[in-house]
Amino acid sequence: MPILKVAQIGHPVLRQKAREVSREELLTPAFQAFIDSMIETMRDAQGAGLAANQVHEPVRVCVIEVKDNPRYPYKPNIPLTILVNPVLTPLCGTRFENYEGCLSVPDLRGIVYRSVEIRVEALDRFGNPIDKVVRGVTAGTFQHECDHLDGMLFVDRVEDPRTFCTWKEFARQHENRFREHIKELVEHYGS
Repeated sequence: MPILKVAQIGHPVLRQKAREVSREELLTPAFQAFIDSMIETMRDAQGAGLAANQVHEPVRVCVIEVKDNPRYPYKPNIPLTILVNPVLTPLCGTRFENYEGCLSVPDLRGIVYRSVEIRVEALDRFGNPIDKVVRGVTAGTFQHECDHLDGMLFVDRVEDPRTFCTWKEFARQHENRFREHIKELVEHYGS
């Protein structure tokens, strides 16, 4: 499958609200090949997820996977998950501090507050229903990717712009503390 070009902040496609995908369109060979290319692109870029908007297709599809990712060594593994037309519902008012980055916003990180527990309703790549609860850091990843489908980037959710930093400075100044924070979060809520 071909590796797709990832849109960078400033490109209008990242600010578009993605359209829903019909079951008929989803099941076409062309759309299935597109999903395969999204997966390969995410893996090639060492992302934890990728939304269709990020590869210039404003449709409500995102792929998520963390498998011992060197870019996010503190993130728990997430099996490959394809979400089509996802709807996320927070299940509690508790939020956690998440230092986020994005393939579409190179070399920048910032603190975003995410719901610690969400309900995920969507279709899988074959049109089967998904209805599950996701907690902790994994819930943050799902929220980040689904924000893209509404034309939002993590930078829009950063409440304190003083938390912005480069990846290098994150590693130097913040990563150790953040790893401890993530460890506590996983112990309390699961991955």
